[in-house]
Amino acid sequence: MIRTVLTEIGIFLIPFAVYAGFLIATRAGVALPASWPLDMLAKLTLAALLLVIVSFVLLAEYTGAPPNSTYVPAHIENGRLVPGAEK
Repeated sequence: MIRTVLTEIGIFLIPFAVYAGFLIATRAGVALPASWPLDMLAKLTLAALLLVIVSFVLLAEYTGAPPNSTYVPAHIENGRLVPGAEK
């Protein structure tokens, strides 16, 4: 679960990192407040939210158990722990 959350946070930060890289490449000054106007932050936030929504849709569509599968929880057979699995 933590890996998924950290992945989504990383995806959210991608547009900001790309813009910071652009500022570094153009020597515009990354730390200057004038380099981060409110309209640019709004555009970057919108792009970041769109990326996160797309990644959520892809995560839901392409991960998890196959359709019509049944989860068999972990159990003990002959004194050995058998891990849970989908069948």
